[in-house]
Amino acid sequence: MTQTFAQKTVVYVLLVLLAALWLFPVIWIFLSSFKDNSELYQFPPTFFPQQFTFEHFVNAFEKGSFGRYFLNSAIVAVTSTLLLLIINSMAGFALAKYRFWGGTFLLLAFISTLMIPLEVIMIPIFKVLSMLGLYNSLLALIIPPAATPTGVFLLRQYLLSVPDELLEASRMDGANEWTIYWKVVLPLCKPILAALAIFSFMWRWDDFLWPLIGISDPKKYTVQLALSNFIGEFNVDWGSLLAMSVITMIPVLIVFLIFQKQLVSGMVTSGMK
Repeated sequence: MTQTFAQKTVVYVLLVLLAALWLFPVIWIFLSSFKDNSELYQFPPTFFPQQFTFEHFVNAFEKGSFGRYFLNSAIVAVTSTLLLLIINSMAGFALAKYRFWGGTFLLLAFISTLMIPLEVIMIPIFKVLSMLGLYNSLLALIIPPAATPTGVFLLRQYLLSVPDELLEASRMDGANEWTIYWKVVLPLCKPILAALAIFSFMWRWDDFLWPLIGISDPKKYTVQLALSNFIGEFNVDWGSLLAMSVITMIPVLIVFLIFQKQLVSGMVTSGMK
């Protein structure tokens, strides 16, 4: 028992050290955002601020109009995530539980697009959005990622494990296909939907390349584009950059904590009850 306790202690100590090593840059950014400019450039650097100041946060919101960029990113991330969950779940349900001609070929076509990098299809997507009059609007950032082959494939594979008898029993009880999808399929998909929601929100929130192409109006910039504005040709506003970096971490952390709970509860209390 003593040896087992010693082994567990060593494992826990190593895990704590690894977690501290991983969190060190995040903690450094968080603490540095509260330092004044003189302390930021001080050498040797200090870990804890000698005097806490909110000057950088105030400057970023007042002078940098960061509140507008924050709202733009929130609209894009939330809307595109909701569309992704709805469209991908419908497509996954159809491919998993309906038998129709060309279904296998359609699934293979979806999966094959995973091998195509975004850089290859940027120009076609840009031309389509321009033809539809969506260029330089938030819809240009919301609609393209509304359906992803990864999400369709994961939901399709997950729904294959759902017994067909459960759906047939619902049909015998008089439920139509929409009711089955909304009240039977979606509750069963809580774990995979929670995982997709976390990744989708994170991808849309952290995306920089596509907003750089699809948006030209500075008033419609996302937070990632706004952060690049703090980097000038000859100088960098490190204080505002660090402050806004801290704020941009908060939404992703909140979404992860919320859907992590949904992920666990969905595994325990699935719709099979």
